[in-house]
Amino acid sequence: MSFEPSDSLTNDRLVSIWTWEIKMGSLTGKNVVVIGGSRGVGRQIVQTAVDVGANVLAVARNSRSLDLLASEVSSARTLALDATHDDAPITAFEAMDPDILVIGGGCFPPVAPLHEQTWQEFAVNWESDVKIGFNFLKAALIRPLRPGSTVILLSSGAGFAGSPISGGYAGAKRTQIFMINYSQKEADRLGLDLRFAALAPRIMPDSDLGRHAVAGYARYLGMPEADFIEGMSFPPNMSDVAAAFLELATGADFANGQAFIVSGKGMEVANA
Repeated sequence: MSFEPSDSLTNDRLVSIWTWEIKMGSLTGKNVVVIGGSRGVGRQIVQTAVDVGANVLAVARNSRSLDLLASEVSSARTLALDATHDDAPITAFEAMDPDILVIGGGCFPPVAPLHEQTWQEFAVNWESDVKIGFNFLKAALIRPLRPGSTVILLSSGAGFAGSPISGGYAGAKRTQIFMINYSQKEADRLGLDLRFAALAPRIMPDSDLGRHAVAGYARYLGMPEADFIEGMSFPPNMSDVAAAFLELATGADFANGQAFIVSGKGMEVANA
């Protein structure tokens, strides 16, 4: 199953096409918890899950962003929470026991060459993105989540391609992908009926994080941002990633523990 959304499609038409294509399953009445759900692709996933009938809890640190989300997506529940705290998973799961857990969130990486960074700048994504993944993957196994639950971690294509001006970001994102594979192995070893997968989008120029990356690379390379974007090969947008989430969450056939690259052409299994 594969779906390649287009910028020309309205949200209503996207939902209609998704609903038609996902006959293998449905999110209607399912509990979806989205860590990092107040902005960017996490917010897009919140909107998409609500549109197809899920019960959604958006978790994020910034209460103002959550208030804005709640005003625009009134049926979504929100929870202000720092997901890097060790007890964050317990608090989130008590607020809503997920059938589908989406692990996003984290910090913007630096945009400077290695020698111009401090260690704190270099390591910021290890102390945020990786720690969030560690906390919630560990909790999914220890609790454990209900049999049949799915965990989808939002990583980055940088975990495969690298990102030379982003400090430890690429390594952090690759480690998240390793952790998904490790978690699946542990779930299988323990006899838990859980599915784990990672989505690794390439740079999304329509997201805040993508704009941050585009601006940094354009400045580093001494070229206009529009030229940098023009040189990208099939960059995805946030709707592409939301479509990939929906494909995995609704029962698409995939080998558990896999990672998937997301581009403007759709979703494909990462080979390395």
